[in-house]
Amino acid sequence: MYLRHLQVGQFRSWEAVDLALTPGPTVLVGRNGQGKTNLVEAVGYLATLGSHRVSSDAPLVRHGATQAVVRAALRRDDRELLVEVEINPGRANRVRVNRAPLPRPRELLGLVRTVLFAPEDLALVRGDPAERRRFLDDLLVSRTPRLAGVRSDYDRVLKQRNALLKTARLARGNALATLDVWDGHLTELGGQLLAARLALIADLAPYVAESYAGVAGPGADRAALGYSSSVPLAGDGAPVDPARALPGAEELAAALRERVAERRKDEVDRGVTLVGPHRDDLVLHLGPAPAKGYASHGESWSFALAVKLACFALLRAEGDDPILVLDDVFAELDSGRRAALAEVARSAEQTLITAAVAEDVPAVLLGTRVQVADGEARILPGEPAEHSAAEEAGVDRG
Repeated sequence: MYLRHLQVGQFRSWEAVDLALTPGPTVLVGRNGQGKTNLVEAVGYLATLGSHRVSSDAPLVRHGATQAVVRAALRRDDRELLVEVEINPGRANRVRVNRAPLPRPRELLGLVRTVLFAPEDLALVRGDPAERRRFLDDLLVSRTPRLAGVRSDYDRVLKQRNALLKTARLARGNALATLDVWDGHLTELGGQLLAARLALIADLAPYVAESYAGVAGPGADRAALGYSSSVPLAGDGAPVDPARALPGAEELAAALRERVAERRKDEVDRGVTLVGPHRDDLVLHLGPAPAKGYASHGESWSFALAVKLACFALLRAEGDDPILVLDDVFAELDSGRRAALAEVARSAEQTLITAAVAEDVPAVLLGTRVQVADGEARILPGEPAEHSAAEEAGVDRG
């Protein structure tokens, strides 16, 4: 899988850009603040319908504009697809594939798959549980797109249930009767989400251990994953055993239902849902201790990198290579970590790299180079490019 052409309009700092792309590594070079990250952020939006930098769509639309557009020609096996997203803050976004509108934007998920490694990923090790939950669920959806509906429905039910809990103390009779209905929805959807997360962690854990060993070198502690849940059946944070049988969605829903009933009084008193996947955490282990709070700065970088390399390996093993996006990370890495990352990056079908200076990027990855400066993204003379016009990619300017 690779992008053959990318076009954005009114996205972040870009009024318009029209860029031909090729398989293999492409390095976007330019000073900080010129818009390199904005371009790979646009690619990521096609994959996740969200940004790795902000939680809402509004900052993605250029100041003074009402709408941003991201279009790309995607090559997948022997097929070529034209995908387009209109980002409309405050209104419904619109998505088209081969110029045909999709009924719901989330139907695009899974069509473009990316694995992004950026400086922000250090938060996977050092940040709050919400960072790790979001990482897990984004990977879930990339792997199994139908889970986007489960995730969205769970978030909707959670919001409604929390609103009801806030009023329950003032109108106990009717409110608590209605709460039983929402409990059913919450536990059913929560059981599905928990089962999917546990299966993902079990599949990902061996890749993380292998990747960390490769990045950190001989003698390093072993990296492992665990899951800490408000539902004891789902996990107590200990390292997972990939060979162990996992509870199913129905079993987890029943356990969640029982736990919700136990915490009902506390939830009514506090006006918030205290049990469910939204309260859980992915636990990263390094040797005998959790990585958070114990790992050094270098170990934290190695773990964050290993997690992303593991994601790439897992998705590659299950289908097409995802597009690997490396956003301004080589300047942060020492020679050993650079080499480990470069080895994977050079093997990917397509890698998009941003850097302030080309010298930060290992020589084996200096394929196509794009100069990003003064509102333009220009392929440097003599660099390979399959196509140079939007029309060749089937991308119009409308």
